[in-house]
Amino acid sequence: MSTRSKPVSSIVNKSTGKALKKVAVKPKSKKRSAKGKADFGKQSVWLSGPALGLIGVECAGLAASGLLATVLVLGASARFFSGTGFFANLLPFALGIAIWVAVAAGLLLLWFKSRRWLVAKSELLPALTALCVCFGTVNAVWQQGFPMAIEQLRSLVGGKQQAARTTLAHQIYAAYRRSDSAQLNKLIGRAQSFDADIRYAAASYELDPDLLYGVAAAESSFLPRTSADGGQGLFQITAVPKFILQQVSSQIAGGAVNLADSKHNALVAAATLKHYLAQMKGDLFLGLLAYNIGPQNGGLKHIMQRYGAVDFVTMQPYFQQLPRDYPIRVLCYALAFRLWHETGQLPAYEAGDNAARIQRAGIPGLVSWF
Repeated sequence: MSTRSKPVSSIVNKSTGKALKKVAVKPKSKKRSAKGKADFGKQSVWLSGPALGLIGVECAGLAASGLLATVLVLGASARFFSGTGFFANLLPFALGIAIWVAVAAGLLLLWFKSRRWLVAKSELLPALTALCVCFGTVNAVWQQGFPMAIEQLRSLVGGKQQAARTTLAHQIYAAYRRSDSAQLNKLIGRAQSFDADIRYAAASYELDPDLLYGVAAAESSFLPRTSADGGQGLFQITAVPKFILQQVSSQIAGGAVNLADSKHNALVAAATLKHYLAQMKGDLFLGLLAYNIGPQNGGLKHIMQRYGAVDFVTMQPYFQQLPRDYPIRVLCYALAFRLWHETGQLPAYEAGDNAARIQRAGIPGLVSWF
């Protein structure tokens, strides 16, 4: 029986040319090499496909959880340590942030250690667990008053402008709290006849419809008429820039604007408000004040330049009570309409947790994160 001899390799002495030792060389296993390449190829395809997607979901879930928890912690810290004293306020706040960073680092380390066990059980488990953590964090922070924490954090990092914005928002909430609910219900009842016209005008000029309801409530109480001061119709239109009338006439069949027609009246009001909001760079309070003042004497922009005012807070002291309170009245009515349209009722501000719920609903037209 013949056997294959193993290949040998000789070590040759270069000076004598004689072979010193024979060494057997084991041939490489082609089968094993091919199997290794197949396994590597399979692993590469897995990492480039579903595995990368699962890792992305896992990272997104953990990142969202971390961001939400961080905002909640910072907002709560800002609420508890608000003030200007270094040892009583600023130092404890900074210490709280340092502690939270250490806790977050510890939690992340714990996750990496737990992840090995999760992967050993199933490739899906890390992503699913991260999603569960994310949903649990969302529920927990919302129950702990996340919108309030957002406002506290805004006040912390927003400086003077955010403080003024928060003050004005609370003026609106206070105006709603003092409102006569019977009177508000009457306004809501009258407004129903004009729902289609107001919503059409709001959609035409990309405005919050509840904001337009608030303007109409402040102007005419939904009792269209021609007033002694020249105000006409549902929105008591008086002096309107000519280009506004031209703009609205292009939307109307026949091209003739009739301010006695509530649809035409609402379109003119929406176009005018949109113009003043753009002029005031999106500032809702200044936009409403400019709408109320109109174009006489150069309008609000000229008045602000004369007095050196830069925002609604610095502009308020220069006006009498009626124009000064106009934006607050409009937004108080707008808030009432939003609550009515969302809940079908006008909740009492001071009852139960209504204050938090109403603030969560937000003021129409006022940009908010939540």
